[in-house]
Amino acid sequence: MHLIQVDSVQRWMEDLKLMTDCECMCVLQSKPISIEKDEQNELILSSQYSTCDNLQLLLKRAWIISTELTRIAQKLEKNRWQRVHSMTVRVNCHVRSMINESNTFTRSSSEEMHQLEKLLIEKCSEFTAFTERCLQTEDEEMLKSMKSCVNETLTAVAQYFGQLIELVLTHEAQNLLRQIELSGSLYITESAISSLFSLAQEGAHLCRIIAKEGGVVVLFKICRQDCFRCLYPQTLRTLASICCVEEGMHQLEKVDGILCLADILTDDSHSEATHAEAAAVIAQITSPHLTFTQHLSSFLENMEEIVTALVKLCQEASSGEVFLLASAALANITFFDTMACEILLQLNAMKVLLAACSDKRIVDTPYSRDQVVTILANMSVLDQCAPEIIQGNGVQLLMEMLFERSSSGNPAEVAACERVQQKSAVTLARLSRDPEVADAAVKLSCIPRLIKLCRSPTERNNSDSVLVACLAALRRLAVMSPGGLEESDFQQLVKPRLVDSFLLCTNMEESFV
Repeated sequence: MHLIQVDSVQRWMEDLKLMTDCECMCVLQSKPISIEKDEQNELILSSQYSTCDNLQLLLKRAWIISTELTRIAQKLEKNRWQRVHSMTVRVNCHVRSMINESNTFTRSSSEEMHQLEKLLIEKCSEFTAFTERCLQTEDEEMLKSMKSCVNETLTAVAQYFGQLIELVLTHEAQNLLRQIELSGSLYITESAISSLFSLAQEGAHLCRIIAKEGGVVVLFKICRQDCFRCLYPQTLRTLASICCVEEGMHQLEKVDGILCLADILTDDSHSEATHAEAAAVIAQITSPHLTFTQHLSSFLENMEEIVTALVKLCQEASSGEVFLLASAALANITFFDTMACEILLQLNAMKVLLAACSDKRIVDTPYSRDQVVTILANMSVLDQCAPEIIQGNGVQLLMEMLFERSSSGNPAEVAACERVQQKSAVTLARLSRDPEVADAAVKLSCIPRLIKLCRSPTERNNSDSVLVACLAALRRLAVMSPGGLEESDFQQLVKPRLVDSFLLCTNMEESFV
């Protein structure tokens, strides 16, 4: 009975779209019939919202319109005119609703915005009229000639829509930044920073808009005022989000952001939460995945005191989250500049990190272990590192990391576990230059574990990077302890060229005979 009712409602809604004008559809659209997804996955959005959700509603409406325009283009390619027209009517309704909603919370719309709104509505009406005529035309030749006009109109709608969204979001970012900069009220400033953070979470494009409007400059002004100390963690978290784009990084450099971060990290009067969020900004701006960190010249000037503060934060961390942020920043810095490894060695960072790994309350996830083993791998290029590893029982830790497996099966966690296995094998290979480290690794049965990782794809989650690292470590240990391998392992995994052993191991599939 339920299915029959749903089908009837769907048929009624389909017919209604073709029988009513846009104004009626706008009224109906703001009163959704069901909160459940319908069978054709049509995108329905309630217009009921609270003030704090204005921006989220706009972004969701924009996503719906963008998705519908893409689907219209797909249906147009297949000449499915009835679907094209019904979807065009729906887009028309969404555009009008979006403009109405935008105008209710946009304080002072510019003339340019009003012009764009007018052009978009006109073009949407023209689009709907075009598709309606196509629906009523049966002449194939006529439809072909009209199709190019429909395509041009669709392109124009998409263009005006994109420009309007860009303008509205820019206007909203400007308003929020103005509130932060001019308001002396703690409550208003906190609310505006919270909204700005939500905006930054919507992706790189939004972060670019905020950065271009001076967001980084405004937020660092907050971080330099003692009266806003309680807002530092929230402000720094927002800065970390914005600095994922090049525009944010350039602004950070211009306002001496590195110096400000160094001051915060080295000031013991700040809370642990503030230190942790400052570490998160450091981790973001030194990420090895970014290609635009070369201009951070001021970072090198402050690197020693930043690294010192981060090691201290790792040592005193009261939770796994704080340790993760501090160790992630250190891990990235070791990629950023090789001098960082020497500073870490002087600060006895190896001892701090190895001690933290024995505390399951602090290093409690593969993500934390990934940061620790990254630091160890990068430090292991230094000859002085080997005695520290031996003294801190580091070889035992690296052996344990070769067994890292995901308990949840979550893709991100599985990837982290692969990185832990790979980097622990790389670290073993590098450290085994030292006979004492190699001897300790052999005694801890590292060789059998490395062989199993090479021969069993499931043990390494079919990861080629883990395989290459394990082959390299195995070959280094085999040189130091040739008696630790069976003849077949030596002939297949050590004696051939590395690429031949790699191909042999990657072809070790299960037999289905």
